[in-house]
Amino acid sequence: MKKRILLLSLFSLAIAACSKDDDKPVEQPESVSEGGVFKPSVGGPNEPNQVFVDLSAKSETTVKRDSWDFGFYCGDDFRVILNSTVKMAAKQLETTNIDEVQAEDPSVSVGFNTFANLGYVDSPWGELKSAQNTKGRQTAIAEVSATEADNKVYLVNMGFAVGTTTPEKGGTALDGEARGFKKVRITRSGNDYVIHYANLNETTAKSITVKKNPAYNFVFVSLNQEKIVNVQPEKTKWDISFTGLTNYTAMRGGDQITYYFADMVTNNFYNGVKVKKVTVDKAEKLDTEYAAYDKAKASQVNFDDPSLNHQLGIGASWRSTYDRKLADTIFYIIKDGSGNLYKLRFLALSKEDGERGYPVFEYALLK
Repeated sequence: MKKRILLLSLFSLAIAACSKDDDKPVEQPESVSEGGVFKPSVGGPNEPNQVFVDLSAKSETTVKRDSWDFGFYCGDDFRVILNSTVKMAAKQLETTNIDEVQAEDPSVSVGFNTFANLGYVDSPWGELKSAQNTKGRQTAIAEVSATEADNKVYLVNMGFAVGTTTPEKGGTALDGEARGFKKVRITRSGNDYVIHYANLNETTAKSITVKKNPAYNFVFVSLNQEKIVNVQPEKTKWDISFTGLTNYTAMRGGDQITYYFADMVTNNFYNGVKVKKVTVDKAEKLDTEYAAYDKAKASQVNFDDPSLNHQLGIGASWRSTYDRKLADTIFYIIKDGSGNLYKLRFLALSKEDGERGYPVFEYALLK
């Protein structure tokens, strides 16, 4: 496996607030969990579930990761994300006529032959738009314009269903049957989105109207179910998420290609959740330094640092890519959207028998 380079250079993510109510005080739970041991229900080596964890409530919400296709942003911008947990990819066509017959294009995919700068997948860091309109550092689908004629048709590779085969012990088998291609066009109706979609050989498209809901980061749609579906909890009710994810990895020469990573952990930075990684110099020091880390130390972290403005504060850094083991010199400091500070470290990647997809972490409220 090629060595992955996570770009943590400073960048500014021009993401709008998810509602005009963001300046209001965030509603606090009656009590904030002081932490403990948590076992997210990822579901084994096929990793069938996306798991959204609310640290303050010590609770989780799970959803099958192939149960949705598109997420529609609830902020001031009109942006649409793909389901990167199933390797979706999208290419803008020249036409605005969705009734035109289209053909599959195998190059619209996730893998070693797909360069990140083609812009066929969403930014793995969660960037919705780029100030320079840089492909690969924003959503694959362009901002949905109020001018209908500006909204082009997209050829969409729908990725793969959740895998069902049993891998070798310690491995994963995330890909199931290919879900084929669709053609999609997204327009606006006032403050609503309208997604038009069809099979490639069909000459009449269907449509679904999607209304923004300021309580959420995104509203989600399943084309297979032909309706809006529940995926993420309300934006104030989750902090980190466990799932597979389309990421970038560097090839020889430095070019970035698209690559699917298992065991990814994202943070809800759309609602202000920030993560700072702490690295100790020796594994033997991890227990001691984790135990000694307190709120006074956490208060010295600059969570306004622009390099923390992304969703891969944990990412895949908690486990070794090569030997399927935990990274044993790392723990994390998390600031949630309400300002609570936590320390968190991982205890397991697999079951005791080596079966993958059973992570365990512990965390503690710093007070």
